[in-house]
Amino acid sequence: MDLSNTDSSDSSGSDFPDSDRIEAAARELRAADAAAALTGAGVSVPSGVPPFRGEDGIWNEYDPDAFDVHRFRASPGEFWADWVELRSDLLDADLEPNAAHRALADLSSAGLLDAVVTQNIDGLHGAAGSENVVELHGNARRAVCQDCGQSVSAEEAREKAEAGDPPPRCPSPDCEGVLKPDAVLFGERLPMDAMADAEEYAAESDVLVVAGSSLTVQPAASLPRQAARNGATVILVNLDETPLDSLADYVFREDVTEVLPALRDAIPE
Repeated sequence: MDLSNTDSSDSSGSDFPDSDRIEAAARELRAADAAAALTGAGVSVPSGVPPFRGEDGIWNEYDPDAFDVHRFRASPGEFWADWVELRSDLLDADLEPNAAHRALADLSSAGLLDAVVTQNIDGLHGAAGSENVVELHGNARRAVCQDCGQSVSAEEAREKAEAGDPPPRCPSPDCEGVLKPDAVLFGERLPMDAMADAEEYAAESDVLVVAGSSLTVQPAASLPRQAARNGATVILVNLDETPLDSLADYVFREDVTEVLPALRDAIPE
């Protein structure tokens, strides 16, 4: 294990107010043969990504029905006009990973996390350096042709949508199918492969770190229960109470940008 290249300015396990429990959780993570993390919106909020729900949620400003897959199929041009506006509020061009993203990436690089399963669509885990990221709700930084399956950057799709009459179309001259954001829309199923991978990691992990998720959105909310049922140690980090607090072995109702770096720094050699 090599955590020597981590940014010590993120946090310090010894300085964390609840250092005894942090160190105990870190020992369990170090001893695990298999471990994974599940992250929700609370991990990206410190980077400036607004949550979808709650008092400051994005759905207080936008109508969720406008982003239903049936509307995309019926009126892709109107959908894209609204999507471009939503995406500009959701994923600012200057967004960068925060200390929580970096801590999980460090744990992954050190071989202590087999995967990061995320409900987020912002791509910040990958930007932080996590290589095995299971994106349950897709990635809004990509768009995919509905005819040939070609993937393009969301920025390229946005430019196409703004340059002419939306919807943007596939750049391949032999196709020109309609592009769709590679994010799961309302009324759309989660990617089967991603959900299967997530369930496998939950079932096989000795430790599951759950960070920044309210655990109210299914089917992702079932993963900690599945892990606990199979005997895994569940480490839960979230500012607010969740419906699954009672099954967690460790509950830290504190900032993920403080707890996750402290957990990383407390890993015993």
